[in-house]
This record gives sequence, C-alpha cells and structure tokens, in this order.
Amino acid sequence: MNAIEHTPWHDIPSFQSVDADLRRVAELIHRSLSAPDWAAELAPMLGHFIARGGKMIRPALVLLAGRCFGPVTQEHIDVSAMMEMIHGATLLHDDVVDDGLTRRGAPTVNSVWGNESAVLLGDFVLSQVFKMTVNLNPSLAGVVAQTAVSVCEGELRQVAQRRNWQLTESEYISIITDKSAAFFRGCCRIGALLAQAPNDGVEAMSRYGLNAGIAFQIEDDLLDIAGEELETGKTSQRDVTKSKLTLAIIHLLDAVGASARPDVLALLNDPLPSRDELRQMLDLHGSLDYARQCAGRYVDAAIEALAPIPDGHARDALVATARFMVDRKA
Repeated sequence: MNAIEHTPWHDIPSFQSVDADLRRVAELIHRSLSAPDWAAELAPMLGHFIARGGKMIRPALVLLAGRCFGPVTQEHIDVSAMMEMIHGATLLHDDVVDDGLTRRGAPTVNSVWGNESAVLLGDFVLSQVFKMTVNLNPSLAGVVAQTAVSVCEGELRQVAQRRNWQLTESEYISIITDKSAAFFRGCCRIGALLAQAPNDGVEAMSRYGLNAGIAFQIEDDLLDIAGEELETGKTSQRDVTKSKLTLAIIHLLDAVGASARPDVLALLNDPLPSRDELRQMLDLHGSLDYARQCAGRYVDAAIEALAPIPDGHARDALVATARFMVDRKA
C-alpha cells in the first residue's frame, strides 16, 4: 500500500508550499503504522485507515508555523506525524461513538471490521504516538500530551451535555475550544517552539491557532447539519442524531421564542424523520447564517493575531488557511 497516493491537501492552495514536507509526514505515518510482522492480519485494516488520509490541516499548521521563523526540521516532521496520528485516533473513536458509516468518502473502520476493532485500532495509533514522544524534549512532549488531553476533555464534556437544551453559546465555545481549538493551538505553538521563535511569536501563533480552530469547529458543525454527504465524505447530521448541541441549534432555540420552543425540542428529540424540517427551521430563523458569521469573526481574530509575525510566504499561507476554515465544503 502506498501512503501518499491520496493527497487531499492538494485541495488547499495554501498548503502547496509545504507539499513536500506533508509527503514526508505521510510517509512517516505509514512507516509508524505498518502492521508488525506478527500481525499480518492487521494489514487490511491499517491499510484502509492509512489510505483514507485527510487534508493534513494539523500537520500543515505545525509546518507553516515553523516556517514563519526558519526552516522545517526533522523534528517538525516527527511532531506533525504525531499530531495527525492523534487526530486519526480520535476519528476512529468518534465514528464508534456516533455510529458513523462513512468517513472521507469511504466506509468507516467500525462499519467494516466492527466497533471493537475500531476502538483498539485507535488505541494502537495512540500507543505509537506515545512511543514517538520519547525522543522529544520534555517540554515539547508536554505540548503533545496536553493537546491529546484537551481533545478528550472536550469530547467528554460534549457527551455530558447531550440533550442539555439550556446550553449557552459561551458554554458551547468553551467545549469546542477543548475539543478542537486547543488542538490547533497546540500545533501552531509547537511549530513555533521547534523553530526557536521568540516568546511573542509563540504566543501569537497560539492565539492564531485557537481562533482558527474555533472557526473550524463551528463550520464543521454547520457542515454536519447542512452539508451534502457526497461533498463532506462522511455521515451527515450525526450531531443532531446524537443530540449534540451546536451553535446553530443554540441560536434556533433562542430565536423561536417560548411558544415554538416545544416544537423545536420535539424535532431535536426525534431527529431522524424530521431532518428536512429542522433544516428549514434553521434557515427560516437565520441560525445557519448566524453561525457562519460567528465563524467569520473568529477567522478575523486569527488573522489579527498574526500581526507580530514577520511577512513572508508562510504567514500569507496561514492567513489563507484561516479563511479556508469557513470556505470549505468538507
């Protein structure tokens, strides 16, 4: 199997400057996750997982953050691979939790090999990351570890808040900050640290990653509601089906008023037969537009955070990447 046949990051123009580095990251992931000699039976499942590589947004952030302050090093490649592997493991687990049937345009591991295999494969991927962090400086390994911890905390908080129809917008932002934005922040931060950036540069990169990550997750939640499966490549409306609150739903519950709120709750409590009706209600009350505008404000904040960063191709690419967060179809 070839780890780099599928390179969807080519769909993101701002990643072209790190294309060769992303290929090195993909190759390292392939080597790290090749089935051990004693477990050849794992090869089909691992091959399926590796072949469906994603857009490599998190590795690209590590690389572009580093390039703002100097050349990309082997440590940048190593850490980029770790971050993408952590992300991949969380997706394996997410698909089990959400009963996802498709991911990146292909059947999920759990739909083909079962939930038990998908969970254990996610654990295997994470164990390889742990092994790789041994070679990192302890402070950098701490950033990788904290990134993984934040993702898990955010996912747990989101599960704990299912069907909490009183969830506020600020609480939602706090949850997705842990779930997604802290991951983006960690990638940008460690990329700058590996390049020995000055403190103000490291902090600027952290702010950029945090705001870009919030925008990304708001848009991801919108795509779950309004995106087409053929474009997004994954099972649609999983958040609604699993009663997870998103910004558009929170806005809708506030916008309809007390008299219509029971009707909305009825749709949310039994979403499968009423997806089109819910979508129409979100459109009618401007909830989708509200969420898009909110995501746009976080993109603006991410770009503003780059003010202290030296001008150059890498900085321009980060600006374009932030804008991509809310312009994507998948």
